[in-house]
Amino acid sequence: MEKTVKYWALASGILVIILDLIFLRTSKAFFFLLGLGAFIAIFPFLINLIIESSTEKRKEEIFLDFVRDIAEAVNTGLPISKGIMNLSKKDYGVLTQNVRKLSNQISFGIPLKTAFRTFAKDANNKIIGRAVELIIQAELSGGKIDLILENVAKSISELQILRKERQGRVYGMIVQGYVLFLIFIAIMLFVDLKFIPMIASTISTGEGIGVFGNISITASTSVIRDAFFVLLLIQAFFAGLVTGKLSEGKIIAGLKHSIILLFVTYLMVTAARTLFG
Repeated sequence: MEKTVKYWALASGILVIILDLIFLRTSKAFFFLLGLGAFIAIFPFLINLIIESSTEKRKEEIFLDFVRDIAEAVNTGLPISKGIMNLSKKDYGVLTQNVRKLSNQISFGIPLKTAFRTFAKDANNKIIGRAVELIIQAELSGGKIDLILENVAKSISELQILRKERQGRVYGMIVQGYVLFLIFIAIMLFVDLKFIPMIASTISTGEGIGVFGNISITASTSVIRDAFFVLLLIQAFFAGLVTGKLSEGKIIAGLKHSIILLFVTYLMVTAARTLFG
C-alpha cells in the first residue's frame, strides 16, 4: 500500500480523535469515536501486514520455481552461475529484481556464495535463507549440485504442501473461533448492560452502596463494567495470537488477528454502550 494512503489514513484518524477529544468528551459516543479514529489510523497498516504475509508465501512459491529452473539448467551441463545468468531474463514476480541482482553480481565476478547470501538477505525469508545455505554448501563441497537442487526443491515443495494442508484443516477452526468470540462478546455485553445494572439496582440502598445482612457491599457498576471490558480486550488479543499460531505456525502471524479482534471488540462494546447503556 502506498505511503500517501497510509499517511492520509493516519492523519484522518488523528483528526477524528482530536475532534472527539475537543467537542465530544461528554457525549455517549466519545469512546466509540475514539476507537473509530484509532481504527481508521491503523487500518492501512493492518492491510499492509496482511499483504506482507501473503507476499512471503508468494516468495517461497516463486523461489521453488527458480530452484527447479536452476536444476534443469545444471542438468543440461551448464555451470550453476551460467544457468542463473540465463534465467535472469525470466519473470519471477516478486523475486524478479532479486534474481537479476544475483545474476549481475555473478557477472561482475562476485563469488557465488556471496551473491547468493545477498540474495537471501534481500529476500528476507527464513525458508529461502536455509535453502540458499544448502545450495552454497553443496556448490562448495563439489557434490552433485543438480541432485542437491532437486532435493532442495523437493523439500520446499513438501513444506508448502504440509503448510497448505494444515491451513486447510484449521480454516474451519479459525472461522469457528471468530464466531464463538463474537458470541462471547454478545454474552458479555448482555451481562454488562443488563445483568450487572439489574443486580446493582436490586441490592443498592444508596449511591453505589448496598447492604446484604450485616455485610456492606460496594456495587460500583462502572468498576465492574471496566473490568469486563479489559477482560474482553485481553481475550481478543490472545485469541488472535492463538489463531495465527494455528493457521500459519507463527505467533507473530497472529498479530493481524489480534488487531482485528481488538478493534471489533472495542467498537462493538462502545457502540452497544452508546446505544443501549
